[in-house]
Amino acid sequence: MFRSRRRKIDRLDFVLAGAQKSGTTALHYFLSRHSDINMGDQQEIHFFDNDALFASEPDYEQLHKHYPLLPASMIAGDCTPSYIYHEPAVERIWKYNPKIKLLITLRNPVERAFAHWNMQRFRGREPLDFFDAVREEQTRIAGAPPADARRFAYVDRGFYGRQLTRLFKFFRREQVKVVKFEDFRDNQRETLAAIFSFLGRKPLRLVRSKDRNVVPYERAMNWEERVFLYNLFAEDIATVERMLGWNCSDWKL
Repeated sequence: MFRSRRRKIDRLDFVLAGAQKSGTTALHYFLSRHSDINMGDQQEIHFFDNDALFASEPDYEQLHKHYPLLPASMIAGDCTPSYIYHEPAVERIWKYNPKIKLLITLRNPVERAFAHWNMQRFRGREPLDFFDAVREEQTRIAGAPPADARRFAYVDRGFYGRQLTRLFKFFRREQVKVVKFEDFRDNQRETLAAIFSFLGRKPLRLVRSKDRNVVPYERAMNWEERVFLYNLFAEDIATVERMLGWNCSDWKL
């Protein structure tokens, strides 16, 4: 018997690029379970959003070292949710591989912001209550190093319209699969089948739903906070609806 030939990757085939707290950990799990997909040796490699790696000509071996030799039939991807938010990352990905495919998951930005804050509280990184953190956000992230700023960008990371606009400046629509988190949560099997089809792979035979990267909530969001955030996001939600042809009525009050 001949052993199947294995190859050293020279370019990733796809990137799961965001948004944070929108089901990327669960989707990474399902992608990793597929026999024809390799997601590297860690969930978030943070190559394209590491500015130090791009101070001079980037060494892509620093990315590829996370992947083993692969069978010819296997594709390779990276899951780093901050890529869609970190402004230089999309162009860097395009320069790396203009034919790459991108997976994006988007969640109700009001719920996403609160989930993001709750995660930071759970990790002991956020001393402020949610409303205080939102009101202080611009001051806190102004001038902060990107890796620090994005930890507290509860609102800013939810303006998907401008992130998608930046994305589509570099990539054709057919290279990008944008998934609504709520569809992924409520219709997981069908949504996963569409994602695997986009990647040119057969669906998983068995899909066992399991919550991942879920932490207990310190408290619920109150109505005042919800209304305040929705008013911030309303125009951007309408932009997303126009750009993607989505019905985001479930994101509205």
